[in-house]
Amino acid sequence: MKTFKDNEGRSWNISVNVASMKRVKTLLNLNLMKAVEGDLIERLTTDPMLLCDVIYAICKPDADKRNVTDEQFGQSMAGDVIEHATAALLEELVDFFPDAKRQVLRKAVKKFDTVQTRAVETADKYLDSPIFEKRIEDALKNITDSSGNLPESPESIPTP
Repeated sequence: MKTFKDNEGRSWNISVNVASMKRVKTLLNLNLMKAVEGDLIERLTTDPMLLCDVIYAICKPDADKRNVTDEQFGQSMAGDVIEHATAALLEELVDFFPDAKRQVLRKAVKKFDTVQTRAVETADKYLDSPIFEKRIEDALKNITDSSGNLPESPESIPTP
């Protein structure tokens, strides 16, 4: 069982087992067993709404005891909490499967982590590059008149 804290400071236990998988399937029409053979890992790591829905479904018995609605749960999920919740869910999901499938899933999760890290690094480098700065300057030149002033109205901005 993995744990994370939401933005309200509440601690949530994520336990992936047959009962929680059935609950996810019933509430969301989503089969967590597809994690091994489909694109579910990618969807969970790139869609925070889906991720939060899955985690809420898994945590629903505990949420019901605490009188935390789906809406309230979602309101407490933002920023780094999503990253911690994602890690907790993926670790639990990987641990659910028998060894052979666990190996495949662990490899898939690691690959997505690597790709996401590279994407962030690439975006960071691009934002610091002179190419990006030149594009911004060119865009600003396109919306200013020859004297360097902004146009008087949005209608006078030339369209490319």
